[in-house]
Amino acid sequence: MHYDTSLNNHGLKFNPFKAIAVPRPIGWIASLGADGARNLAPYSFFNAVSDRPPVVLFSSAGRKDSLANIEATGEFTCSLATWDLREKMNLTSAPVGHGVDEFELAGLTPAPSRMVRVPRVAESPAAFECRYWKSVELPTAPRGETHTVVFGLVVGVYIDDAYIRDGLVDTGAMRPLARLGYMDYAVVTPEVMFTLNRPRVGPDGRTAQVDAGPWDGVYR
Repeated sequence: MHYDTSLNNHGLKFNPFKAIAVPRPIGWIASLGADGARNLAPYSFFNAVSDRPPVVLFSSAGRKDSLANIEATGEFTCSLATWDLREKMNLTSAPVGHGVDEFELAGLTPAPSRMVRVPRVAESPAAFECRYWKSVELPTAPRGETHTVVFGLVVGVYIDDAYIRDGLVDTGAMRPLARLGYMDYAVVTPEVMFTLNRPRVGPDGRTAQVDAGPWDGVYR
């Protein structure tokens, strides 16, 4: 099949776009209102876009509390959503009223950050502490929905020491969640992870080969 996204003439039960752009990391974004009220919400359009400097982004559909808080205070955190926290993460997505503390709603513990005033999720094995950089308004959708992309400079990173092994972060042991389409999610585990070495370019600059065996620990 092939369809025009301006018409959404795919003939399926639901728009398949989010079922194809997968897997997507979940941005579990915490922020503070100007009055100090806490807010916590998961965003399925989230990712890292640079590591030097480290920058993350997420997209807000409409002017939700997270967007308003971050633009007003200039700070936020992003905690890693994991398999063990899946139900609590899902609960924080509830469209509750303004001023409701989702940390309390989901039974989560706010842990103090070091570089920003916004807390992270204490139960999460890792978190980014971010300073707001800028917002970008996306083109308005045909039905009038507005989307805003928020960029944040990561100024601090928390990692539970239990997940640092042999000088590397044991990502699989954390079992991070990923968002798929519809109501579907996936989880990263050690069993599904694999390594691919980077190709080496030949002397002529026109050929390449990949070394067999495990990664030698050198970035190329």
